[in-house]
Amino acid sequence: MKYAVIKNGGRQYKVFEGEDLLVDNLSLEEGKEVDFDQVLLLVDEDKIKIGQPIIEKTVVKAKVKGAVKGQKVRTAKFKAKSRYHKVVGYRHSYTQVTIEKISSV
Repeated sequence: MKYAVIKNGGRQYKVFEGEDLLVDNLSLEEGKEVDFDQVLLLVDEDKIKIGQPIIEKTVVKAKVKGAVKGQKVRTAKFKAKSRYHKVVGYRHSYTQVTIEKISSV
């Protein structure tokens, strides 16, 4: 089982080949290729490589499947005895990618 831990947008993701992943919005069109070069950990069967902080010459290749939105988060303000309330909704934008290949030299 080959997997890697990558860093993107201040977050870390454990990724496997062929897996779909939601990352923060990358502003790329569907079908484009993306290279994640900040690989922090690489596990290939019994071999384990740990980066300090990243592993050089290791790339995770992915393909953009499209843009999606997350669940709505609702925030409310309320003031007692004045009949004031305000509700604001927000949906975060994500980019869905498929991990195609984890390669190292």
